Amino acid sequence: MPLALAYVKDYCKRNGLLTLSVFAVVTGCVLGFILRSFNLSTQAKIYFSFPGELLMRMLKMLILPLITSSLMSGLSAMDTKASGRLGVLTITYYLWTTFIAVIVGIVLVIIVHPGTGSEKDSHHSHSGPVMTSADALLDLIRNMIPSNLIEATFQQYRTDLVPIVQNNDAKVSQANYVYVMPDYHNPRLGHPVFLEITPAPDIKYKIVPSTSKGMNVLGIVIFSATMGLLLGKMGERGTPLVNVCQCINECVMKIINAAMWYFPFGIVFLVAGKILDMHDPAHLGEKLGMYFITVLCGLFVHGLILLPLFYFFFTRKNPFTFIRGLLQALVIALATSSSSATLPITMKCLLENCGVDRQIARFVLPVGATINMDGTALYEAVAAIFIAQVNEYDLDFGQLVTISITATAASIGAAGIPQAGLVTMVIVLTSVGLPPADISLIVAIDWVLDRFRTMINVLGDALAAGIMAHICKKDFDKSATAASAISKILPKSNPFAGIYP
Repeated sequence: MPLALAYVKDYCKRNGLLTLSVFAVVTGCVLGFILRSFNLSTQAKIYFSFPGELLMRMLKMLILPLITSSLMSGLSAMDTKASGRLGVLTITYYLWTTFIAVIVGIVLVIIVHPGTGSEKDSHHSHSGPVMTSADALLDLIRNMIPSNLIEATFQQYRTDLVPIVQNNDAKVSQANYVYVMPDYHNPRLGHPVFLEITPAPDIKYKIVPSTSKGMNVLGIVIFSATMGLLLGKMGERGTPLVNVCQCINECVMKIINAAMWYFPFGIVFLVAGKILDMHDPAHLGEKLGMYFITVLCGLFVHGLILLPLFYFFFTRKNPFTFIRGLLQALVIALATSSSSATLPITMKCLLENCGVDRQIARFVLPVGATINMDGTALYEAVAAIFIAQVNEYDLDFGQLVTISITATAASIGAAGIPQAGLVTMVIVLTSVGLPPADISLIVAIDWVLDRFRTMINVLGDALAAGIMAHICKKDFDKSATAASAISKILPKSNPFAGIYP
């Protein structure tokens, strides 16, 4: 009996929070479907979802200090050669896995053909002018170099198309008339009438700079990485700022440890609130069931077969033992549908459960949360071809290649925010001439798929960190040995000497 009690205590200590989080997701689903029968008002739904809203705000609050402190302190401690090799390998691996995810999605959607038999809604309308792929690419590059670092913490650059109505006097004066002749055998129809039709004015669109709400994660990552590399080259002069970043990073991790016990409570209301907002599940299942299954199958193949195979190929270790240490982060990703919001939990799992080197985790994870969106890329490829199938539009091989390239590139711009895939979907659709307004076909179930593809995004980031920790282990062992040797030779000095007595 004492042995069993000790086992239970040990299990609760190691997996208690994970068990509570899984139970919270199940409870939230059950509670949400039960409350749907009460037809709550919009205001009641907002009040009910308030604890879940606090959870999202809590996680988003930690994104900025965690990214900046992790990159600046992590890269400053790296050897220049080692950090350069790590950066090249990480970005190359991310692009490769994202492209593989797109290929998996394309193959599955062509085999299953979920668009067969699906019908478009007759009442959905065009949403106006759409940004071109070139504008979206330029916006991505502009966001990499923010003009104002303070603004980058809460907004991003975006190109807008503003309609300008140009009235042509010649067209206005040239009115057209349509005569309607009555049936003289029926006197109740009256006299002949005519309708005046004025030609529509010319509407042109002007490109104007604008902004959208949301942190410019890509710009902050690039700035923080640059600062970290330069601080490392500055030596002792950069030590005070490096120490500040390390202190901030440790404080953020302590805040995460304290806040994690609120997560199960917040998850219940976050998940239940989303279920309360969803449309008729039976109708959605009938209309988009095959599309939903196709996306889930693609995510399953990529996340539970291909990514673990890549991990095993590079490390020769059991990938599922590694994944077991990430379950807490995957549950949070499922609940929040944001890889950036899950970043603090993923960092904690890698450091404490998976034993990944702190320097590598501090670099690989923030970069991955910004540019590595395997699930999003797969989803965009499947959705684009599904929309083509609904419209009975046959895509040739060249257009499939275009979709694979644009889906890979567009996923980089989906900066870890909820439902960013719908925004970048426009780029993929316009690249092959599909109507962007048809995004409305899949909006109804996007919030569900967004959670599963976020899990794959987070899993891909974490497995990449494990692979890089194995590949670059010798480089960091050498740099750590060199750093300890230099610290023994150099005299210890007070960086604040002359400033404070």
